[in-house]
Amino acid sequence: MINGKVWGNTRALLQNALVEFHRIEIKADGFCSLHKHQYKWNAFYVVSGELEIEVHKNDYDLIDRTILTPGDFMTVKPGEYHRFHAGPDTVAFELYWPELLSSDIVRRDVGGEKKMTTTGVTKINGV
Repeated sequence: MINGKVWGNTRALLQNALVEFHRIEIKADGFCSLHKHQYKWNAFYVVSGELEIEVHKNDYDLIDRTILTPGDFMTVKPGEYHRFHAGPDTVAFELYWPELLSSDIVRRDVGGEKKMTTTGVTKINGV
């Protein structure tokens, strides 16, 4: 189903509990609201046209502006305010997935490299 927007339209191609994949068409000079996703990553892949992604960084006082052209891809972290703005008419794919998928690792150590000593005993991380 195609959903009309003030800036163009969006069509969900895949939508389930873990991922959303949309085809978006943005009119020339169209832009979306400045918004954030609390827990979802947001990614953009441009098929045709030109799409500027404006990201208000949380880690430092900066508004990052990246211009995507056909074949370009970028992501926006959860919790960062962002918006897109088209130059000419633009077609892109938009992808969403929850933060929990990317932060599921729990480390017990930092890793290292194995080293042989002169006595033939293997030391790992200096132990």
